[in-house]
Order: sequence, then C-alpha cells, then structure tokens
Amino acid sequence: MKTEIRSHCPISYTLDLLGDKWSLLILRDILFKSKNSYQDFLDSEERIATNILASRLKKLVEQDFLIKKRNPNNKKQFFYFAAPKAIELIPALTEFIIWGAKFDQHTAVPKDFLLKMETDKLQFVEHTQAQQKSLLNSNDSYSD
Repeated sequence: MKTEIRSHCPISYTLDLLGDKWSLLILRDILFKSKNSYQDFLDSEERIATNILASRLKKLVEQDFLIKKRNPNNKKQFFYFAAPKAIELIPALTEFIIWGAKFDQHTAVPKDFLLKMETDKLQFVEHTQAQQKSLLNSNDSYSD
C-alpha cells in the first residue's frame, strides 16, 4: 500500500502518512492505552469497522510505524508493537491530548493522567518512550 506524498512540507508529509483519524487512534491505543491486539482495537470506544482496522494496521506496519508479531500462545493471533518511528511521535501526540482535553469540555482523558502530562511533560514523554522501547525490546519471544 504505497502512500502518495503530495508535498515535502513537513506538515503535509506527516498528514499524508498519518492524517486519517483511525491511524492516529490506533497509535494512541498502543502508545497510551497498552492495547496491542486486533480485538483490543475493535473494543475501543470509537468502534472502528473491521475492514478499516485491517487496512490501517496493514498500512502502519508497511510504513514502519508498527511491528506485527504472532502470539506465541495462539498462532492465529497477532500483536502489534510501536516501532521506533511511532515512539518518536509520543511528544506530538502528548501535545494533541493536552490540546484536545483543554478545548473538549467532555474529555475522556482521566484527570490524573492529564495532570501527569501537564505537570512534567518532559518526564511523562521520556517515561512513555522508555516503556514503549522496553516493550519493543522484550517482544523477541514473539514470532513474525
């Protein structure tokens, strides 16, 4: 699935790769909600359709945002992990969360989670990146 790059403006380039709602929500689920299976993503409150989910997961793997690994306990099931390229998005997605929570009067972000982000953003980002890198390094027991 080749993505057409329309411009080499950094914002346009990023939007060409990640500009749809579903890709960002899948990354949110992996990076901030510890979800990593197809069923986990289906169970998210936004209720993504199965065909769209399959398409976005395939695209995110092909674009090196996600790594797909077979569950060692169930060969029919796959888990998805954030690749380094996705882990690098944590600072930007953190800003999206803070901005969205500021302007959405009914935000679903738990207050304690948001407070951690806002109180020491750098520590939150570094901690979240370290967690994801640790998960990435520990998924060697899974097969491709």
